[in-house]
Amino acid sequence: MHILLKIFLIIIFIPNLLLANNKFFQEGINLYNIKKFDDAKFKFEQEIVLNPKSEMSYLYLSKIFKKLKKSDLQEQNLNTVILLNPQNEEAVYNLARLKLDSSDFIKSKELNNKLMKFCKKFCNKASKLNLEIDNLSKK
Repeated sequence: MHILLKIFLIIIFIPNLLLANNKFFQEGINLYNIKKFDDAKFKFEQEIVLNPKSEMSYLYLSKIFKKLKKSDLQEQNLNTVILLNPQNEEAVYNLARLKLDSSDFIKSKELNNKLMKFCKKFCNKASKLNLEIDNLSKK
């Protein structure tokens, strides 16, 4: 009887948690799109509490911190995205861009070269960034 009750509760509550989880992320996207960054940040953090491997929530948090000019938090979230998915093109590109902006030419070049090995959508941006890194590192 005890096992049946547990199974029943799992069947009832798991779908609700998954729906709530997706709801937090979607609400975060909506808030981000209307530039309510503090509210969006809270929704993405709620999503992460329910799903710590929410790669896209970390990515959006990094975008929020970029807008808020908090580069250390932007970097932390980009590193988390890359830890969860080493081939997330947007995260690798954004981290390479961030490293270049902070004059870390070596790390920027390393990240950009890594991106060039697997890029599909960000190949053009990565090529332009490569030229920018080369030009800036020669100065």
